Amino acid sequence: MRTAPTILHLDMDAFYASAEQAAKPSLRGKAVVVGGLGPRGVVATASYEARRFGVHSAMPMGQARRLAPNAAYLVPRFSFYRQISDQVMRLLRELSPLVEPLSLDEAFVDLEAGGVAADEAAARAVGERLRADILRVTGLSGSVGLAVSKMLAKIASEQAKPDGLLLISPGTERELLAPMTVRTLPGVGPATGDHLRRAGITTVGELAEAGEDELVRLLGKAHGGSLYAMALARDERPVVAERDTKSVSVEDTYDVDIHDRVRVRMEVARLADRCVQRLRDAGHSGRTIVLKVRRFDFSTLTRSETLRGPTDDPGVVREAAARLLESVDTTGGVRLLGVGVSGLADYTQEDLFAQAQAQAQADAEAGVGGGVAGAGAEGVVEAEAGVRADVGAQGGAGLGTGEAGGGEALDGDGRGVAAGGGEAGGEGASGDGAGGDAAGGAESASLAERRWSAGHDVRHAVHGAGWVQGSGLGRVTVRFETPGSAPGRVRTFRTDDPELEASDPLPLVASGHADGGRTAVEVGAAEDAVGTWEPGVAGTPEVSGAP
Repeated sequence: MRTAPTILHLDMDAFYASAEQAAKPSLRGKAVVVGGLGPRGVVATASYEARRFGVHSAMPMGQARRLAPNAAYLVPRFSFYRQISDQVMRLLRELSPLVEPLSLDEAFVDLEAGGVAADEAAARAVGERLRADILRVTGLSGSVGLAVSKMLAKIASEQAKPDGLLLISPGTERELLAPMTVRTLPGVGPATGDHLRRAGITTVGELAEAGEDELVRLLGKAHGGSLYAMALARDERPVVAERDTKSVSVEDTYDVDIHDRVRVRMEVARLADRCVQRLRDAGHSGRTIVLKVRRFDFSTLTRSETLRGPTDDPGVVREAAARLLESVDTTGGVRLLGVGVSGLADYTQEDLFAQAQAQAQADAEAGVGGGVAGAGAEGVVEAEAGVRADVGAQGGAGLGTGEAGGGEALDGDGRGVAAGGGEAGGEGASGDGAGGDAAGGAESASLAERRWSAGHDVRHAVHGAGWVQGSGLGRVTVRFETPGSAPGRVRTFRTDDPELEASDPLPLVASGHADGGRTAVEVGAAEDAVGTWEPGVAGTPEVSGAP
């Protein structure tokens, strides 16, 4: 154990919800819930205003709506959150080469390894400067914990929330931990907590008093021994800059159980393609293909197949996932599907058979296309344009329904479904099937198939930048405002309005503000909250600025 509190833990405050509030002036100070909006969606993050109603992360979205019916419910924008996370992680890496990200909004930093802090005073100064830099660069707040170990630094940042800093002085750790509930310690979940409660152990202090032998008897050698060490504030885990990725996977939960076997196969193929894209983005390939199926009765089945060598070929992964699906009975309906790849490597072993099959399929498609073009008859071209538009509209609506169920997995940032989208697609397609030109049919179908997810960014040719407040019945409601503006006005358009289009998120902080000065979200902010745990004070440490 080190003797100075030089391990820092940063946790951004209600990250997704705070980012949405910063981007949308009309939501500041109001309850905001981010997550899957379908009936089977879950809460990813709730703003502090929403938490006062009892809403919290991992709660079913239906329950959240009952607790806070007037909150703003938004679909996650993961690409937007990653941009902000990259800015924060760059600030952390300026402090030390040893930065261990735990998620987009959370990380450990070894300040000693970076040579920026060797004692309490220096560590505190670094923590305060980091919080100020994060606010300056991103416009958001983060809470910082400083201690001699990772476990204690994380506990400190939790106690400092929101928007605070807490440093645990060396030698006072056991006094701090003693009154805390056993659930404070990592590795103690509901089941272990209930088991300890039945044994009369509810606080960390009682855990330490019970002794290692009793904990081993209750929980087993590995778990009991590690919990006893944590109760004594012992944690020797180092900050690890690089974590090896063990697997890559994607999954979707569907609003309505899927009974059609053909539809299940289509969804598995789509998930396989998404998984391969994620695999390639990470620079990996893999040998073992895994299929996950959760059926209507919540029973979950997992099937896997190991290939001869690692691959990142979408055709190979699709075929393997399809073979695995054949061994699963989906008669009663499917509520969740997932495809994953494990046994990762940094190289690929090319599957020549799969490549030859893909080439043959491409050649066949080219031959069919040439035959159609060669027909040359105007009536044939027009008829085909109408059919393609109609199929495209129906297929888009069907696939969109599947995408909407992905809220629970929170796996990506695609647009969700607008109610009535299928109807609009049908009308747009059928209007051109009997003799309109191909370009007009494709454009109408494309416009009608557009889907608008609550919270996502848009731009109107006349009114400028805004975000989707809601959509349905062929209409979309947009609030026109930007991070630096006053709360904007609301307007409603048809979902196929050609002047309305999706757009990229605007930066929360203008480029001029990143170098100094106050940002739009800083105006009216409270002073920095800083706290220190000192001996002789009973109970949980108080941090100024916390509710």
